[in-house]
Amino acid sequence: MQQLTPYLALDTKAKHLLDQRDGSEIVLSFSEAQVLSHLLSAPGTVFGKEELLSVGWPERVVALTSLTQCISILRKKLEPYPEIQLKTVARRGYQLNISEQSHVHMLAISDGEAIRTALVSVSLKIKLLGILLLLGLVGFFWYYSDYHQMVKQVSHWRADKQLPLNVGGTLASAQLFYSDEAKQLHPSMWQKHLAPEGNLIPGLKHFSAYAASDGRNYSFAICPSADETGCDGDGIINITAIDPKPAGLSMKEFVPLSKEMERRIRYNRIILPPAVDNAELVEHNYHADIYFPVAGELLVRTDLSLSLVYDSKDSGQFYSSACVTDQDCITTPIKYQLRGHFHQYRTEISGTLVDVFQVKVNQKELIKPDNVSDSAMHFYREIRKDDIRDEEIYYFRVYQDHKTAVWIVPQMGNLLAWTTYSEVKL
Repeated sequence: MQQLTPYLALDTKAKHLLDQRDGSEIVLSFSEAQVLSHLLSAPGTVFGKEELLSVGWPERVVALTSLTQCISILRKKLEPYPEIQLKTVARRGYQLNISEQSHVHMLAISDGEAIRTALVSVSLKIKLLGILLLLGLVGFFWYYSDYHQMVKQVSHWRADKQLPLNVGGTLASAQLFYSDEAKQLHPSMWQKHLAPEGNLIPGLKHFSAYAASDGRNYSFAICPSADETGCDGDGIINITAIDPKPAGLSMKEFVPLSKEMERRIRYNRIILPPAVDNAELVEHNYHADIYFPVAGELLVRTDLSLSLVYDSKDSGQFYSSACVTDQDCITTPIKYQLRGHFHQYRTEISGTLVDVFQVKVNQKELIKPDNVSDSAMHFYREIRKDDIRDEEIYYFRVYQDHKTAVWIVPQMGNLLAWTTYSEVKL
């Protein structure tokens, strides 16, 4: 069996051409098979007419017209394969040429030998073009893949600094997460919002802390009850500054005020009944209260709830609900809810392990308030922007223990929240 192309073979014994793409056969006479086989032994070589006569009609004396007719018939049988050319060279003889385009024809999947022949026989130029095309396709799909979009989001964040904090008269160091947009990272950007004369929380002896900035918001979160086993969720404080002017927040007054606000209005915290047996689904719920002090304005609070329901090991349904109110209830609740599908990735930010939740939003609802105080107008505008723009968003879980977790939440910019954690069996 002689291969003319990766998909067309000559069988001189059976006297036929075999198209290996579909298994079809082209019947040849003895002379046609022998002449074609001889020409195929050295493609591109000019063979004399006398030599071809002796090959096609051995031990016989025939007229030159027999060879001319044989060549004519071969040309007709090879017409379906334009890459194979049987040429007449004037006054010299005949020549078989096979162009390289034969290598780009579709091969029979089951024809391993033809595939191997095609791969080996194609020119280096075509191989290089094929490799470049393949690399281009891989690069295209990588660039637009969900994983690459996540990598780009994470690349904008750093966690290589510690931030000294004095909260309630107690000193501690907070791990700082900051984005490329955060140009001012001096501790005063966080500390200046606490009034020095009121920075006292009786009984606060120590705390663990995290801090974050996206260049617009400056957040810190503390847990006074944290120890080597984690945070038990008691006494968590989440504060985010949205204005560069010092807020003058008195921590001595803030603690009882925040407790009063949380007792008076509670939208997203769920009081759970005893666990049920044989639950089909488990909802992982995270809750936090985030406070926004601004100089001369009412204290504004966001009551935040995040829920994850896993469909598989690293993906599932995502739910978020946020309610904004102020300390005097002048602003009736600004409620923003969204739901979508999440994919969870485990990665690092400056060597710190984090969980990244890529959420593709498929449902949003903004419940507009009847009244918005001057203090809360900023938040209404920001939530309205989120409602218009949110399509694909990223939540970072930068810490978790058995009762709490710390999140960077992409709402109204990026907010840091130390949340309490609970499971709801459904």
